[in-house]
Amino acid sequence: MSYELRETTPDPERFVALREAADMSSRSVDAARRGLANTLYGVSVVDTDADETVGMARIVGDGACVFHISDMVVHPAHQGQGLGSRIMDALMAYLEEHAPESAYVNLMADVDGFYEQWGFERTAPASKGMYLPDW
Repeated sequence: MSYELRETTPDPERFVALREAADMSSRSVDAARRGLANTLYGVSVVDTDADETVGMARIVGDGACVFHISDMVVHPAHQGQGLGSRIMDALMAYLEEHAPESAYVNLMADVDGFYEQWGFERTAPASKGMYLPDW
């Protein structure tokens, strides 16, 4: 297979499908359409043989004080090819160019041992991540 990293987000339908394929929490197509429009920086990995987006991630935030890495996913059928690392390398290059030293850069991780290679550390016990489960 041949893969290409593109500096764009997938279309809303593919965004929803990739999250579903990776057993991530669901998003509606309408929410994806609205949310993707507010992306600071996004990348997609395309399987060029099939012309299909198989990976994605994006950075959301205010572009100065807060940068949040979000929606990081590689379709399970394409994992183990180094695609997640290529995605993270692109995101980190963007941050190095655009995020001020004083910015807060974060992510929510559900994969142990992956993000640490880019310098990410757990926030606990200094802080705790929280969310609204019934929203």
